[in-house]
Amino acid sequence: MTTKNSSRFTPLVIAVSIVAGILIGTFYAKHYGGNKLGIVNGSSNKLNALLRVIDNQYVDTVNISDLVEKAMPQILAELDPHSTYIPAKEVEAVNSELEGSFSGVGIGFVIQEDTIHVTSVISGGPAEKVGVLAGDRIVTVDDSLFVGKGLTSEKAMHSLKGPKGSKVKIGIKRATEKELLHFTIVRGDIPQNTIDAAYMITDDFGYIQISKFGRTTHVELLNALAQLNHQNCKGLIIDLRENTGGYMEAATRMVNEFLPEGKLIVYTEGRKYPRLEEYANGTGSCQQMPLVVLIDQGSASASEIFAGAIQDNDRGTLIGLRSFGKGLVQQPIDFSDGSAIRLTVARYYTPSGRCIQRPYTSGNDSQYEMDWVTRYEHGEFFSRDSVKLNENQRYATGLGRPVYGGGGIMPDVFVPRDTTGITSYLIEVSNKGLIQQYGFQYSDHNRSKLTQIKDENEMAEYLHKQNLLEQFIEYATKKGVKRRNLLIRKSKELLERNLYGNIIYNILGQEALIRYINQTDDTVLKAVDILQRGEAFPKAPSDSTGINANNTNVQP
Repeated sequence: MTTKNSSRFTPLVIAVSIVAGILIGTFYAKHYGGNKLGIVNGSSNKLNALLRVIDNQYVDTVNISDLVEKAMPQILAELDPHSTYIPAKEVEAVNSELEGSFSGVGIGFVIQEDTIHVTSVISGGPAEKVGVLAGDRIVTVDDSLFVGKGLTSEKAMHSLKGPKGSKVKIGIKRATEKELLHFTIVRGDIPQNTIDAAYMITDDFGYIQISKFGRTTHVELLNALAQLNHQNCKGLIIDLRENTGGYMEAATRMVNEFLPEGKLIVYTEGRKYPRLEEYANGTGSCQQMPLVVLIDQGSASASEIFAGAIQDNDRGTLIGLRSFGKGLVQQPIDFSDGSAIRLTVARYYTPSGRCIQRPYTSGNDSQYEMDWVTRYEHGEFFSRDSVKLNENQRYATGLGRPVYGGGGIMPDVFVPRDTTGITSYLIEVSNKGLIQQYGFQYSDHNRSKLTQIKDENEMAEYLHKQNLLEQFIEYATKKGVKRRNLLIRKSKELLERNLYGNIIYNILGQEALIRYINQTDDTVLKAVDILQRGEAFPKAPSDSTGINANNTNVQP
């Protein structure tokens, strides 16, 4: 009986003891413990503790949410240059670049003289369906005036983009109409193409320029290849210059189109990320086609995966300048408030076993971001000998050709930048945006005539007859750029090419511009030459220049 009663009260005694212990502990912590918090013994809890202390004790009122938003990028910057924080308001814009579409009205525009000028209307898009035309000026949005010095591209994008199915009302000033035109546009999905050009650059060889590796890039590539094969394409140029990367999966799928079954494409590995290998499955449509890949200092990440797989498997020839050097893999992690981080979880390695990530210092490494300036100053854009390759990171391709890790991918054929014709006059008018401004104004004022011209060569011939350069020089003079005849004569060819190119782009579009530029592009011309000479497939080096394929750095 007594035993039963005692056991019945035991939980109550324990509970009272715990409460008493908490109260006593709290008393001593307040009176004898200063401001020390027990939870700060763990480093992972220090941030939470710090924020609570600031919120409870700081002299002024602090918006803790804003403080966290500002701290997040700084914390991630201490890890590496590619771990990043994306605020909720920017996530959609960041993702839409690679996802293949976004929701909007379907126009291209520039802001000139504090007004939105429509430069192009996407075929089949919402704006085209209601009758918006290139050359229109948007002056009102949802019945509010939408012009003035405060107008920015970001503000315009924010107003014109929106959820699919939502409506936006715009007021348009059209040169041929006296009254303002009003259109109500129902926003819809706007495709984001990642292949900017795909055409036969000669009777035998095709050219494809890829701007990024997005969700739809592989499908776009298959369509481009089908188009070129229909025209009896016998060799291919893939242009990855200034392609900053994107989805690794898109790159591996694309490489698969060119590699035989069983060839290693890439592998990734990290501290908490087990080694994962990607191999070609043998279903590629262009396994035997001669291939040349163009790279430069702007080719990064997924571009380097593609280029590295082609080079290490001796599948094609790389031409251009040393690539960017990004060998880190980011994993997207979303937060409940809509924000996200891209956290580096692994490194990727090319088939020979090299990691092409260039050195960096943890923290806000300004030198890392401005590496292209260092390369320029060291003469790397102009001489292959200026590139210092790390012999400690020397690897071998399947044929035993030497390749190097630790700082981008070195092309097989180096093509220096051509500085002929670059003068201070050209630099000044370019930096001030005067070539683009004049090109747009000329296009806008002569749109009815120019739209009758159907290709870039005819357009260039027509523009050459219009004494366009002299008109531009007068325009630049009015904008405060002093006329300097000697420098203008030296830069004449480049000035005309840039002027014509801007007008071609405004009237005929991106692919027409690329076709025009490629006609005088040294790297593209070298690629065509290699294809024509049948030298796209690399050859094994002699013993004096190569390295043994059994080099200890080589990975299976």
